[in-house]
Formats: sequence, structure tokens, C-alpha cells
Amino acid sequence: MLRNKLVLCFCLIVSVLLSGCMTAAQHQQTLPSTKEREMTVGIVQKEIRVGMSQADVATALGSPNIVTRDSDGKETWIYDKIATEAYYSRDSGGIGGGAGAGGVAGTTLILGLFGGSYSREAGAASTTQKTLTVIIKFDKDNKVESFSYHASKF
Repeated sequence: MLRNKLVLCFCLIVSVLLSGCMTAAQHQQTLPSTKEREMTVGIVQKEIRVGMSQADVATALGSPNIVTRDSDGKETWIYDKIATEAYYSRDSGGIGGGAGAGGVAGTTLILGLFGGSYSREAGAASTTQKTLTVIIKFDKDNKVESFSYHASKF
């Protein structure tokens, strides 16, 4: 009865330890992304339209980094975004075990010992640089006259 409980407990511990191990590729897939909180070319293409008001542009993209005015009094808004993403994910696991047996005085003494161990480590690292520059030119009525953008990722 006690032996069955020990075997069951050992099997449970081994299965928990083995199920917690991840490969480097699995770690890479679990790295977080900042897509939900960054300005992207897609957001600019989707949200910005010729004829939009400055208030609508500010709602869609937030405050610009630079605001200039030309000699005709027309405003230009410049959004200049630079991002560095660096992630590292690491996992290590191992299994170790041992058992022994003995006898009681007056009986046959039985000694046994077995053991072993296994360990491993896996990890993934990622670093990315991104830039996005958006230039929005407004007409005299403070409506979007034109806009352009440039994005790079390295």
C-alpha cells in the first residue's frame, strides 16, 4: 500500500516536472508584444484622412513631437517614434530521485539504492529597433492637407 502511494507520488512529480519544460522556440512564441500600445503605419493609414481636423488627428495619434508653422501660417505636425524591444525568456528543469530499503533485526537485511538525475536549460533572446516618422501638413483651416510616413525595423 505504501509502495503504491510512493510510486504514484513519484510519477506525479515526474509528470509535473516534465510538463513545465519549454524549448527555446516555445519561449520565443511567449514573448510579449507591444502592438496594442504603439503607433504603427497601419494605424496611420487607417485613421488619418485628408480633411480631418487637428482635434481628430490628436485623438487618433496623440500629441505630436514637433509642431512647426510655415511662412503662410500653415501648421505641420511631426510624430517621431523610436522603440527598442528587448526580451529574454529562460526555463530550466530537472528530475532527481533515489530510494533505499532495509530490514528489521531478526529478518533478512535487504539493501537497495537507485538514483539518477536529469537537468536542462532553454532560453530565447530578442532585440528589435523600430522607427516611425509621420508628417502631417494642415491647411489654413487646420484640416489635414497631406500626410506622409516612413517606417523602419532592424
